[in-house]
Amino acid sequence: MSGIRYVRGDATVPSVKGVKVIAHVCNDIGGWGKGFVLAISRRWPEPEKSYRAWHRDRAANDFGLGAVQLVQVEPYVWVANMVGQRGIRTGSKGVPVRYEAIETALARLAEKAAELNASVHMPRIGCGLAGGTWSRVEPLIAERLVRRGIAVTVYDHGEGRG
Repeated sequence: MSGIRYVRGDATVPSVKGVKVIAHVCNDIGGWGKGFVLAISRRWPEPEKSYRAWHRDRAANDFGLGAVQLVQVEPYVWVANMVGQRGIRTGSKGVPVRYEAIETALARLAEKAAELNASVHMPRIGCGLAGGTWSRVEPLIAERLVRRGIAVTVYDHGEGRG
């Protein structure tokens, strides 16, 4: 048992009390416009604006694979932009997902979630456009978040399981 709670629904509307962090994976080239980020942008403009500014000013900040940017969108809700994907296309170099970057980002997220005393909510990160497999991502979440006592809920939207 991984300790991760699975529910069907929308990860942008976690229905639990307390502070919540909605975590998702971004690419390292500043692209925002497909996949789960669209659901985030429909609810709040701040995560996209912050991500684009973070990428634009990357020469002077920590933007890059494994980095995490926390953006507060409501009094008890934060969005974690986690850079865990190299580029956006699957091709000769394989899929864009970078498991080691996701693991690094999850470790950083764990620190921030612990500071906020927050639960973490996410879709099956790294498994949509990034091309990753849940069998590789799930143990990273269990190791970096659940083992630290952070409650994690994964949301499956619609019918299919990724």
